[in-house]
Parts: sequence; C-alpha cells; structure tokens
Amino acid sequence: MNNSLKVAVAQIAPVWLHKNETLKKVEASIIEAAEKGAELVVFGEALVPGYPFWLALTGGAEWNTETNKVLHAHYVANSICIEKGELESVQNLAKQQKIAVYLGIIERPLDRGGHSIYASLVYINELGEIKSVHRKLQPTYDERLTWAPGDGNGLQVHPLKAFTVGGLNCWENWMPLPRTALYGQGENLHIAVWPGSDHNTKDITRFIARESRSYVVSVSSLMFKSDFPEGTPHLEAILDKAPETLANGGSCIAGPDGEWVIPPIINEEGVFVETIHFNRVLEERQNFDAVGHYSRPDVTQLIVNTKRQTTVEIK
Repeated sequence: MNNSLKVAVAQIAPVWLHKNETLKKVEASIIEAAEKGAELVVFGEALVPGYPFWLALTGGAEWNTETNKVLHAHYVANSICIEKGELESVQNLAKQQKIAVYLGIIERPLDRGGHSIYASLVYINELGEIKSVHRKLQPTYDERLTWAPGDGNGLQVHPLKAFTVGGLNCWENWMPLPRTALYGQGENLHIAVWPGSDHNTKDITRFIARESRSYVVSVSSLMFKSDFPEGTPHLEAILDKAPETLANGGSCIAGPDGEWVIPPIINEEGVFVETIHFNRVLEERQNFDAVGHYSRPDVTQLIVNTKRQTTVEIK
C-alpha cells in the first residue's frame, strides 16, 4: 500500500476577497477529501482569497486611480499572514485528518515588511506542519501590478509515502529551470496550481508528465460572474466587463506516460479523488530520466539559489 497514494483534486471557487470565508470552504474540502480516503488534497493558485480578476476588467494599469488603490488595499487586507497563525486552522485540520495539503494563497509576509503580497504555494504535511512556502518567482503580465516576485526558497520537494512531491504556480510550470530544480531533487509527483481554466491545463499537464516521467496534478479554481460578492469595492465596474465564466476549472491528473488519469474537469465544483501508483514512475523512467541516466551534468548544470530574500537583516 505504500506504493500507492490517494490524491484529491479540490476544484472550488473562493468567497472572493474574503479570506476567512474562503478558508472555511478550504476546510470543508479537506474534510470531504479525507472522508473519501485521500492522503493528499490540492487547491488552486491564489485561492485564498482569490485571483485579482479586476486588473483586466477595470483598467488595472492606470496610474494612481482610486479604483486600483481601493481594490489593492482590500486585497492586501484579505491576504494571509502565515507568521500571525492565519493558516493554523488548516494545519490543525490536516493533522486531525492525517492528510497533506497543497494550498494556493496570497501571502502577506512579515519578512518583507508586511505590505507587499505574493502568490504562494504552501505545503502542509500530514502532521500539520508547514514544510515549504513557494512564492511565485515571476508574476504573469497584469499580475505584476499587485503581486511581488518571489524567490527560490520554496523550490523544495517533500516525501509522501513512496513519492517525492513538489509544486509550482501557474506559468512557472512553463519555466524549464524551476521544473528542473524540482526534478533534480527527486520529484516524481508534480503539483501545478492555476487560477483556473482548461486552456492552461490541457497541454502543459501532459507535457510535464512526459518530460519528467512523473505524475502531474493540475488544480484550478472556479470563478463565475455570479461569484463576485455583494459589497466588493467597485463591484459595478468589475461586473460591467466581466464574462459569465472567468475560470472554468480544468483540473486534471496525468500519469508518467503523459496519458490522462483524470481528464480536465470543466465547470464542476467538487473534490475528485484518484489513486496513483509509484511503480508507474519507475516503469516510465526506464527509457528517459531528465536528471538521471539521460542527463549530461558535465555539459549542462543548473545552479539554484534557495535563500529567502529579505530587504533588512537584523543581527
């Protein structure tokens, strides 16, 4: 049984820009996943408290406007400060249910002053311990107007039964070098989190699986026009240009041969569970191993800086 792992894909919508209410949905999904026998549950990118959809809908690049300032302040106020214990309820639940968790959050870290925010992927093990917080290395396009760039400290992998698990945020999964940094540490279960839609997941999920000969779990959130809560600052301006579907999900799992274990799930909220088997990794590594027998470190090598970056070092 140690060679198999039951994985839950939690494709849910946030209570947009309301962190406490969204955390309640996360906790309900963890309980559901555990009741279904899952040993790992994965949530989408920036789920808590949600993706900054307003940037593309309200002129997010306009300089010094009241709309952008108010929405940004609201976003920061609803972001997660791990140092203040704002994930403790999730940690306690993970320990209670004996389930590991990958959770996408907007992080407001004190080690960078407590006012800038990062798209972070948090790994909590089955003992309820936070083992890594990976801050997205390069926010994509308009995300840069609200998220700060992260560092390499979170490029870590973790043991989970027979597997070695690691993860990246959204378009980081298209970056060959961060992928390689995880492969080189023995990753064979890759977690790819997205704000949500199959146009992101349908190709890259299978590609990474074939490149790495690993299982790849892609998890997205959902977001429909009807999900924007009453009381959101400048709600009318957001809704004026918002399509009916902003994120259709597309969560899926590919096996080490690149074939679907769970094909992309569209427009359906829920917790979906599948069992994966470690021996499939060994079978597919027989003819290709990107950092093992099919690599040439005497010709090409990758150097990774994993130091957590801070502006001030107090000695």
